[in-house]
Amino acid sequence: MKRREFVQYAGLGAGALMMPSLLLGNNISAEALLDPGMDVAIKKALADVALNTAKSLGASYADVRIGRYLNQYVFTREDKVQNVVNTESFGVGIRVIANGTWGFASTNNVSDDGIKKATNQAVAIAKANAKIQKEEVKLAPVESHGEVTWKTPIKKDFKEVPVSEKVDLLLSANAAAQQNGANFVNSALFMVNEQKYFASTEGSYIDQDVHRIWPTFGVTAIDRSTGKFKSRQALSAPMGMGYEYMDGLASEKIKGPDDLILYRNSYDIIEDATMAAKQAKQMLTAKSVEAGKYDLVLEPNHLGLTIHESVGHPLELDRVLGYEANYAGTSFATLDKWKSKDFEYGSNIVNLVADKVQPGSLGAVGYDDEGVKTKKWDLVRDGVLVNYQAIRDQVHMIDQNESHGCCYAQSWNDVQFQRMPNVSLEPGKEKYSIDDMIKDVEKGIYIAGRGSYSIDQQRYNFQFGGTVFYEIKDGKIVGMLDDVAYQSNTQEFWNSCVKICDESDYRLFGSFFDGKGQPSQVSAVSHGSSTARFNGVNVINTGRKI
Repeated sequence: MKRREFVQYAGLGAGALMMPSLLLGNNISAEALLDPGMDVAIKKALADVALNTAKSLGASYADVRIGRYLNQYVFTREDKVQNVVNTESFGVGIRVIANGTWGFASTNNVSDDGIKKATNQAVAIAKANAKIQKEEVKLAPVESHGEVTWKTPIKKDFKEVPVSEKVDLLLSANAAAQQNGANFVNSALFMVNEQKYFASTEGSYIDQDVHRIWPTFGVTAIDRSTGKFKSRQALSAPMGMGYEYMDGLASEKIKGPDDLILYRNSYDIIEDATMAAKQAKQMLTAKSVEAGKYDLVLEPNHLGLTIHESVGHPLELDRVLGYEANYAGTSFATLDKWKSKDFEYGSNIVNLVADKVQPGSLGAVGYDDEGVKTKKWDLVRDGVLVNYQAIRDQVHMIDQNESHGCCYAQSWNDVQFQRMPNVSLEPGKEKYSIDDMIKDVEKGIYIAGRGSYSIDQQRYNFQFGGTVFYEIKDGKIVGMLDDVAYQSNTQEFWNSCVKICDESDYRLFGSFFDGKGQPSQVSAVSHGSSTARFNGVNVINTGRKI
């Protein structure tokens, strides 16, 4: 897949750089996806080969991950199927501590001999690293779980749904968009199944079956008399669900302003594509925004990206400590701010939580890639910074003795390290709807969906766009706007949060392509929120020439 094609599908430019890593693996048939794979008893026996070999070579700790990663992607444009991709990647990653230092090796030779050879290599690397390591690795204790399993609670396995049905659905969405004014439309369906087996010298043997799905599209409307064109991306969210997400149940829809339909826990791609085509045509004649201060009403599909960049990344402990710097920078939220116990990250209604157990989210698993049972914890409580995201060899640096359970590797071939969990804004406690919020705004803008964005190397100063924009005047929606982006800094922005809708409006945004590390890896993560209002935010006009 070419990079420019992926940008059209994903709408997240940074994610485009990550696409090749997701496509790695052997091409297989759709039918081969249904192969149940290796029996769990065989996985346990192979894992014990690695663990016993590591201990015999002097490792004080070892863990092994046997991973089978199945992917199916369907791509269409207008009335044509562009591609159907089915891939499988299968192998073993072995991580050890020897002489107080980490070592890692992997192999796709999933046999006793292949695993012994890779384990020898991992131990040798650890011992070589120990010669220059200044401090020994300190691991927080973890419970031994014995033999356990965890599965994403899906209702419909994508692998069992015929490709023809998926193609028909995407082409129907394309046709609906064209019938309602779109000149060009492309659509895609990304489906992932991670079958992961983890074992460690601490006595855990964990078998997990993780499912994720992401439908998306982009429509473009053209005014041929002027040559002007406008595009509108899907308002779907990637989800940790099965193919039932595509059922589009009416009870899961939320009414937004000006007949905008928003989705939660299920998705109607045909309806969204129809709406997108009409809105793209409206955008061609939308009024260009006047720059100035506005109260912003931000819906969850939009606000999730702002949360990701201004909360999720800066509260990763390795960024805070400066260990992660080259990929997307460090963090303004330094340890002195946390230690003060009174750093005002946001207003007193802002409660931001990290969560690895949230149903339907991309980050939901039973155990992380260190065998730690996952959980939910506070990052910002009543506006005050109270914690970070940290794993077993990091938590002692913030005077804690329990991992947060947010360690992850994108495949068996990659070493696991600290990754962002789901990071979400808690809904308001009082009954309060989108309509109620709009009625309370004199001069504002309602923003839905993601757009272009920029943030500095410390995750502080930023600019965000969106997909669709509506002007609010004296408590009413008065029309669509164009050329809108807002600028702020993280602390100023979250302190301007004055109202949050209740849990009936709570929805998830997500990304398959959260990038981090060198060599770079991607992870899938969700961000939940209800619609929220931010007062007095600086809005610029992105269409004006200077």
